Amino acid sequence: MCGIIGYVGNKDAVPIIVDGLKKLEYRGYDSAGIAVYKQNSFDVVKQKGRLAALEARLAERPLSGRMGIGHTRWATHGEPSDVNSHPHVGSKNKIAVVHNGIIENYKHLKERLEHWGIPFASQTDSEVIAQLAEHYYNGDLLDTVIHVSTVLEGSYALGVMCVDDPDILIAIKKDNPLIIGVSDHGNFIASDVPAVLKHTNKVYYLNDKEIAVLRNNSVEFFNIDKEPLEKPLETITWNLDSAEKGGYPHFMLKEIMEQPKILRETINSAVNNYKSVIDTLDVAKFNKIVITACGSAYNAGVVAKYVFERLCRFPSVETELASEFRYRDAVINEKTLVVLVSQSGETADTIAAMREAKSKGAVTLSIVNVVGSTIAKEADFCLLTAAGPEIAVATTKAFSAQLVLLYILAVWFAVKLGKITQKVEQELMSQIAALPEKAEDILKQIDSIQKYASTCVGYKSIFFIGRNIDYAIALEGSLKLKEISYIHSEAYAGGELKHGTISLVEEDTLVVAISNCATLYGKIMSNAEQVISRGAKVLLIGNCPAAKPDDKLFCIALPESSELFSPSLSVIVLQLFSYYVAANKGLDIDKPRNLAKSVTVE
Repeated sequence: MCGIIGYVGNKDAVPIIVDGLKKLEYRGYDSAGIAVYKQNSFDVVKQKGRLAALEARLAERPLSGRMGIGHTRWATHGEPSDVNSHPHVGSKNKIAVVHNGIIENYKHLKERLEHWGIPFASQTDSEVIAQLAEHYYNGDLLDTVIHVSTVLEGSYALGVMCVDDPDILIAIKKDNPLIIGVSDHGNFIASDVPAVLKHTNKVYYLNDKEIAVLRNNSVEFFNIDKEPLEKPLETITWNLDSAEKGGYPHFMLKEIMEQPKILRETINSAVNNYKSVIDTLDVAKFNKIVITACGSAYNAGVVAKYVFERLCRFPSVETELASEFRYRDAVINEKTLVVLVSQSGETADTIAAMREAKSKGAVTLSIVNVVGSTIAKEADFCLLTAAGPEIAVATTKAFSAQLVLLYILAVWFAVKLGKITQKVEQELMSQIAALPEKAEDILKQIDSIQKYASTCVGYKSIFFIGRNIDYAIALEGSLKLKEISYIHSEAYAGGELKHGTISLVEEDTLVVAISNCATLYGKIMSNAEQVISRGAKVLLIGNCPAAKPDDKLFCIALPESSELFSPSLSVIVLQLFSYYVAANKGLDIDKPRNLAKSVTVE
């Protein structure tokens, strides 16, 4: 949520910042802006709407400068508008700020500043930072940023410029991501790697309350006590092509098509790198596993609950929404393993759940996609997926990478607990290793999926049903459809239809039924017949040998696989179905309304 890019160097900052903002669009935003230092002042252009609108304004009013900051805003305080857009400049036009996060005590700070006669232009919490910095400014920008950070309550990633220091850009973060990029022509701050990858693959990751002071040819780091810090320079291993569309109409379709490769690479990475990590974990001491996450990552956890229960026979396996976890006063202790799943590793609710779990003595293990992220660094154990950059807001390949890593984790735990033999382990790992090839087979059916989805554009509501692990993946199918097509959808356990939900089924309702559990095939087909008899149409996905397609029943068969790992195949069909429904509606698939890729606010 919100994207920050800043540059100080020997090139014109404006095209660099605009290009960086484009690479951060996936984070979600409703307005954008840019500020550059120019002749003892700031030149600022801000615009509500997409970046194209900002570029049009910049064409009318060109800016240039060797140092600048840019921002894409996802509104929290104050409506989307030009004036509420970032960057914010203090009333003395001395300090400019971009901010990602939420300042929880901004009302109190604003009242104090207004009492001192300082006027405010916007409705945002972020403007408080710029006004406060100007109020505290004593000629030393680093001292000022430190002073401001001690007063702010909440979360923030900040980029700060001052007209008195035309060659210094300062960054600081707390509970929001911020990286520092270094190149031969200048240095950068950014919310994520894609914003700087065109210029450099060398980055530093800031920890909370660490400060970076950037000049065109140097970067220095300090702690909150102004003591110098030494930080390791990291090399990003993926290239810019990974963050480009590669000829596809949308990032989402590209990322769906990449899944066989991502599955293969994640499996190989796990086997080569993480078996030794798990060997150090005393799995036998745990009497409970809690998997906590948000959104699609939570749905991956629901699938994993079935796999862990079946293979490991733990006394208790729970899946918890991270946004609820720390408010439940959950019964966890040193005998609890808390598994945290997050694509970005910066999800605010999941970070809070992790810290709550650690405070109660639980062991934490994270599954994330970003090596330098907060969750990756703070969890006791970390397993990285090999999804690479995922640009579309609606996750596809990162979700699939999370799923397959959770399968492998469950298999390894089962071996350590003595619940399965090495022979069974080999059989299960062989089935997992076969998933990439089977995913390729599904993608060969893309034309039939596209054709069927084109007939579903007019539905106002679509239901997803499944039983057992098929119900778990139905949750993700339903979420994917609502995220990008704006069609209302719900997922239900098939047996629950008769407990109220079937009253919503009427003529030409669409029900998507998932069937990969052989022993439950008759049950799910009974549910399908119940809704068809009430006028519904059914899309049946999975193993459906006895099904007889007609004008009410359309079948998409999946390659044979273990039902435990079948969600990795079902989900590809569900993703493609959602994608093509949205595409036929002409929607902005990669940037669905009101959504953000990395949810860094609660």
